[in-house]
Amino acid sequence: MSLREHALSLFRSAVGTVRPAPMLKRAVKLQGDGCPQLVVKGRAFPVKRNLYLVGFGKAVLGMAAAAEEILGDHLIRGIVNVPLGIQESLQRAGMQEMLLKPHSRIQVIEGAKNNLPDPEALRGAGAIQELAEGLTADDLLLVLISGGGSALLPAPIPPILLEEKEKLTKMLASRGAAIQELNTVRKTLSLLKGGGLARLAYPAQVVSLILSDVIGDPLDIIASGPTAASSHSVQDCLQILAKYNLLHSLPKSVETVLSSSPTTRTAPEDYSHVCNVIIGSNTLALDEAKRQAEGLGYVALILSAAVCGDIGHVAALYCQLIRLLCLGFAGLGEGPLGNEVRGNLLQLAAELDIPGLNLAEFLQALRGLGPEKPVCILAGGETTVQLQGTGKGGRNQELALRVGLGLHRAQGAEASSPLGRCEIIFLSGGTDGQDGPTGAAGAFCSPQLVDEAFQEGLDAEAFLSNNDSYTFFSHFQRGRHLLVTGLTGTNVMDIQAVLIRPTDRS
Repeated sequence: MSLREHALSLFRSAVGTVRPAPMLKRAVKLQGDGCPQLVVKGRAFPVKRNLYLVGFGKAVLGMAAAAEEILGDHLIRGIVNVPLGIQESLQRAGMQEMLLKPHSRIQVIEGAKNNLPDPEALRGAGAIQELAEGLTADDLLLVLISGGGSALLPAPIPPILLEEKEKLTKMLASRGAAIQELNTVRKTLSLLKGGGLARLAYPAQVVSLILSDVIGDPLDIIASGPTAASSHSVQDCLQILAKYNLLHSLPKSVETVLSSSPTTRTAPEDYSHVCNVIIGSNTLALDEAKRQAEGLGYVALILSAAVCGDIGHVAALYCQLIRLLCLGFAGLGEGPLGNEVRGNLLQLAAELDIPGLNLAEFLQALRGLGPEKPVCILAGGETTVQLQGTGKGGRNQELALRVGLGLHRAQGAEASSPLGRCEIIFLSGGTDGQDGPTGAAGAFCSPQLVDEAFQEGLDAEAFLSNNDSYTFFSHFQRGRHLLVTGLTGTNVMDIQAVLIRPTDRS
């Protein structure tokens, strides 16, 4: 098998392990006949024909289908809020296992066109709210949450209107507010976010099964934390609004809600009736890819499940890492060039400040690798792209092209470069099967591909400056270097894989 085929196999295995059905079946079981129990990751909850289900997010339809198969007749009623058009897309893709069966007890509401709250999403949120409010201490509420859930659970605190909340959010975004700041304001003005759904469902037992699409898997951030205690107060919201000079241009309804809320932190609310369980994450996907890579004969290492930051800096980090691995294969890893590359890596890591990354420890692990086995480095997370052009592509395709171009340049700048004595492939792909406004999930790239492009008169740098990576990759062998998976029905951010093996060239 080629490196490309290996990389594709690793990506598919990683995504496969976080598909809704395998995830649910690993995490949830129904045990016993006379007095059945719902067992979630070792915790048991009695079931007395009092089981309800709600869900919201991009991967929730498949999760709901798997959950209903497990729960059977014990499920009384369910409501899921999912993206507009997802049932038709899954039907078209032949993914029947992610669709609810005829006569399902779960009502499906589609909304949030283009991942933005809309009247349909608001209607679905209202139905979920009504169900939660009607529960009693004898009831059990199963909550399914995945990325995209925030837009699918819009329920502003009255008298705030959805349009007013959205206008305020857009004003904050236009003034440069970070996503964490936007979510803090959204949660403060929401009935169901920031633990609101769990509060409304009290005194029922709430069990949340969560597919994380956020770095670090913070419970209060994924889908804006509807079943987790918020780590923010109204005071935090007011400080953000003041920071962006919006305190004096708020709608009257927002002023009313903020003025009637306590501005100081109150005693933490009791969430003892809630059990939040992460059943799928980028880490889980990477662990499976590592296991598969080792089965294919690679020495496999996971760099981080939290790779984030500017795409140019992340690409530079990967280029330096690949250079160091090639120097190691050539027996030059401990020389002056190896030390220089290690220094570059440590500096880039400091600039990116990737959460939880101990690069010094990772580099120490690389030092222990022998030259006899091919190497696979795996990572995940979500990078950011500053859009400057009008081309077509996504962050994964752009990252792959930037890495390929960086390696091509490094190879050209060094006489008898060790890069030329290694076979290299870099893959970056979105686990949801989508990367920007394209039909690809990501791309494969190598320094040889960029070299081939230059020989054909294609300037990779020009494509990058126009954010046009998709068009670049489309030029070759009918898009063979594009990663095309179709809709996957899941989402745990992005996955990157670096595969390297030495060639016989001396």
